[in-house]
Amino acid sequence: MINQQQLWDDDAAQQYDTPGQGMFSPDVLGPTVEVLSELASGGPAVEFAIGTGRVAIPLLEAGVPVSGIELSHAMIARLREKVGEDQIPVVQGDMSEASIGGNFTLAFLVFNTIANLLTQDQQVRCFENASGHLAPGGRFVIELWVPQLRSLPPGHGGTVEVSEPGYLLVDTYDVLRQHVVSHHVRFGSELSDGREALIGRTPHRYIWPSELDLMARIAGFELESRWADWDRSEFTAESRSHVSVYRLIERP
Repeated sequence: MINQQQLWDDDAAQQYDTPGQGMFSPDVLGPTVEVLSELASGGPAVEFAIGTGRVAIPLLEAGVPVSGIELSHAMIARLREKVGEDQIPVVQGDMSEASIGGNFTLAFLVFNTIANLLTQDQQVRCFENASGHLAPGGRFVIELWVPQLRSLPPGHGGTVEVSEPGYLLVDTYDVLRQHVVSHHVRFGSELSDGREALIGRTPHRYIWPSELDLMARIAGFELESRWADWDRSEFTAESRSHVSVYRLIERP
C-alpha cells in the first residue's frame, strides 16, 4: 500500500499549485467558495485535507474564518508560505482522527479527497470526526467523483481517462476492494528536467453515493442536498461527480 505521507512529499507540494489554471482557475474556485460561504451561515469552517490552501485561502478572503486538518507536513509548509497560523490554524494529522476543536458551522472535504482513505472503516470514521467538529445543525460538504465502472470493458482492469499532449491518465481497478490506482504519465514539453517521462501513482477507495449516504447516517447526518457540481446543476444517472451536503441531525 502506498504511504500517503510519502505520496504528498515536498516535490508534490511544490508542484501542486497551478495558479489560475485547472482546479485553481476562477471558474472552478469561484462557485466553490460561493457555495461554501453560503453554507457556513456566518460561522467558522474547518477543511479536512486543507492541502496548500487552494479553497481555504479564498474562503478566508470571502470573510469565513477557516481552520484545517492536513496529513502532509510538506503541504502545510507550502500553505505557510502564503498565510500564517494566526490566519488559518492547522492541525497536522489524519483527517479521520485528528481534531482542531468544535462548534464549527461547516466542515468540508473537496476534490475527491475522502477517497484517499483506503478502507471503509476509515471513511466512516472521517464522517464521525466531522460530526465531532460541528455545532448542532452544522453541515458537512463532500465533493466526490462517481465511479465509472460502466466504462470498464469486460475482462480488462483499467481505463484511459485522459489522453492529451504531454499527459496520460490511466485508472486501474480492484473491484473487490473498491480500489482505484490513478497512473499519471507526463512527458515531452511537460517536463523541464531532462527526463523522458514522469509517472506518478495515486491510490483511492471509490465510494458510491448511496454508500456515502449510509456512512453519513451512521455518523448522525442526513442528506440535505446533492448537485452534479458547484453550480448546483441537477445530479443525474449520467453525472460523473457530485457535491453532497449533509446536515448534522439535531437531537431533542
